[in-house]
Amino acid sequence: MKSHGRLSIRDSLQPRDLMAEPQVKGAWTAQIITLFPEAFPGVLGLSLTGRALAEGLWNLRTTDLRPFGIGKHRNVDDTPAGGGAGMVIRADVMDAALREAGGHLPVIYLSPRGKPFTQDRARQLASGPGMTLICGRFEGVDQRVLDAHGVEEISIGDYVLTGGELAAQVLIDTTVRLIPRVLGNQDSLAEESFSDGLLEHPQYTKPALWEGRAIPEVLLSGNHAAIASWRRDMAERLTKERRPDLWRAYGETRMDPTKDRQLSGASDQARDYRE
Repeated sequence: MKSHGRLSIRDSLQPRDLMAEPQVKGAWTAQIITLFPEAFPGVLGLSLTGRALAEGLWNLRTTDLRPFGIGKHRNVDDTPAGGGAGMVIRADVMDAALREAGGHLPVIYLSPRGKPFTQDRARQLASGPGMTLICGRFEGVDQRVLDAHGVEEISIGDYVLTGGELAAQVLIDTTVRLIPRVLGNQDSLAEESFSDGLLEHPQYTKPALWEGRAIPEVLLSGNHAAIASWRRDMAERLTKERRPDLWRAYGETRMDPTKDRQLSGASDQARDYRE
């Protein structure tokens, strides 16, 4: 047995066991409201996030929505007001589940109509006590309960999933890895995509020559200043080529207009490094 505060870890720990009580008091907490609690921890119980969960660096709790359903069959949904296809999760059912989960954490509803999830928002969430995530199903959740609880709506992309469980795992994974001590090397966070408003530069490793493709010479030069300059230049070029929206935001506050013009015709060079 290995002790981590109030949490005991067994060598035979299974993914679902990671969510068993007792939870670690004061640790960052993800509270999930879902019709499918068995979907958790899922991939969150593996690799770095799973190890951090086992070590008590964060907590994962689920609230099953079904027991709050209405009637003999515990119905959680009903037909949309005004007609239309599909079903909508009832306000009274979701309200009861939210109250059971507790109101001390910010509440987020995973929805394709929400604001796009960003690395900046993940940092903000990682610095707080945790979050309560609503995993929707069917045609969504009654707007009244979202308004009553001041729920924030977040989207992970311009597409529609069957339910919010996968999206919830994306939010949790993105946020948990920013919690101190979760990653073995915290310095790696500074060089990732979006860490400075840019996409990450290309990465290479051994062998130096593979299938006729060589690692750029500057990366083998040992000149750290030149390497840093090359990486920054490539990050800027890739961002300008692939994500004009990020490039515009970056350029408004940081980009020298002269350098911006120099990069305008640089897409081919950036592509040569990748091909």
